[in-house]
Amino acid sequence: MLDTQALDARPVETADETEEPPPAPHTDHPAAHLNKDPYNPQSRAPFFEAVRDYTQKDMVAFHTPGHKYGQGIDPEFLALAGRNVFRMDLCELPEVDNLHDPEHVLKEAMELAAQAYGADHTFFLVNGSTCGNNTMVMSVCDPGDKILIPRNVHKSVISGVLLSGAIPVYITPTWDKELGIDHNLTPEDVEAALQAHPDVKALFLVNPTYYGVTCNLREIAAICHRHDKPLLVDEAHGPHLHFHEGYPVSAVDAGADMVVQSTHKIIAGMTQTSMFHVNEGRVDLTRTRKVLQLLQSTSPNYVLMASLDVARRQMALQGHELLEHALQLAEWARTELNKIPGLYCFGKERIGFPGLYNIDLSKVTINVSGLGISGFDCLDLLNERYGIQSEMATLTNVLQIVTFGNTQADMVRLVEAMRDIAREIHTQGVPRKLKPLVQQMDLPALPEAVLTPREAFYAQTERVPFQKSAGRVCTEIISPYPPGIPILVPGERITQEIVDYIQLVYRHGGFINGPEDIRLHTIKVVA
Repeated sequence: MLDTQALDARPVETADETEEPPPAPHTDHPAAHLNKDPYNPQSRAPFFEAVRDYTQKDMVAFHTPGHKYGQGIDPEFLALAGRNVFRMDLCELPEVDNLHDPEHVLKEAMELAAQAYGADHTFFLVNGSTCGNNTMVMSVCDPGDKILIPRNVHKSVISGVLLSGAIPVYITPTWDKELGIDHNLTPEDVEAALQAHPDVKALFLVNPTYYGVTCNLREIAAICHRHDKPLLVDEAHGPHLHFHEGYPVSAVDAGADMVVQSTHKIIAGMTQTSMFHVNEGRVDLTRTRKVLQLLQSTSPNYVLMASLDVARRQMALQGHELLEHALQLAEWARTELNKIPGLYCFGKERIGFPGLYNIDLSKVTINVSGLGISGFDCLDLLNERYGIQSEMATLTNVLQIVTFGNTQADMVRLVEAMRDIAREIHTQGVPRKLKPLVQQMDLPALPEAVLTPREAFYAQTERVPFQKSAGRVCTEIISPYPPGIPILVPGERITQEIVDYIQLVYRHGGFINGPEDIRLHTIKVVA
């Protein structure tokens, strides 16, 4: 473990070997300029415009929400947020439409989004991509139906399986021992799984992964459709891909049947906002609409939906320019970070590794195993000493998501912080033990599925000591980091191999996500 207290907090000095970052497309931030073309329908933001126009009216509110355009809001909150955000916080008024029964401005906004992305239909989501993932599974699966799922799916997909009563058939993605991260599925993985399980209702994919790794999506879509199976894609980290040829292909462009994107993750939607794209032919659109109505809030936030509308407009009008800015910044940072001894940020040179068909280069994954510290240590140092908040860490990596919202100064600050950390560590002479450790951590075999996730969820349960749980049926999702892949899901039998692996993860600084007992002293099992 790194002695972080031994690292002083003096200001970072710019190293001579650092090259100048790429210039931004404008003298100020490129997002500050929106060039609207009156002849281009994508220049409109009909829902945002309707909300904006309503805020300028002299209205008296005898409807929800209770703060009444901000008049009743806490004064400190009002001072921080400003008045307009509360004027925009509306409900299903005639002037601003209804998400569950859109007739005018919301309907038009979602149609413009579908046109911008090349989808047949697009739906705004205010419950995040979790809602979209649940909807995709529930739209194609009845209780007892099988669905192909990669093991590294988001927990919301497991929730969708649980809600639908479906039976998951798992495919294990490629595990990269050198980097300590999971990659994606290959066309061969998918073909073999469909041959072995011809009765599945669909294939569910995660593309890109958290680290920006993508699969050969066009070929996988063709394989699915050759087997007459719809392809469902969790593209939470890919709402930008469609708008720049320098990024991997988007799922809609590749021929996927349903696609969920987290607009807030990479482009300029507010947190919690997502879009759900549907292409007709292999999925039941009527059923999909009904499932969405079951899962979406009946009180959607109008500020969030307005941000979806303008995020689409921004991408349609400026997407290429903004994404080029992000790409240049990320590539400059990757080049500079790779000059620092002990660091490695993978890029195009890794293409061809199993499960790595392409990469979104705006994701900067800094592997720090060569420094002999953990990614968790590095994340804490960046935060506490340098005021840099990273997206996440694993035992060996720290992930930075670079978007067009970042600036030249952001990238210089990150590179110089990492250079300073590396310099201090080399001075301390910290032993380099993490890389061999990760390379020897072979993942346990997939456990036996005794019950469906839904059956396990509703079963009578009890808590037992985790060290003595081998042989019992788990009722929780257990995801150790590394690798960040669920090692147990509800309904699976715990093995001694799994118990031993998780104890190894804990001993070497990893952590476990999912269990109620966060230290996993005990685990909930079927009684």
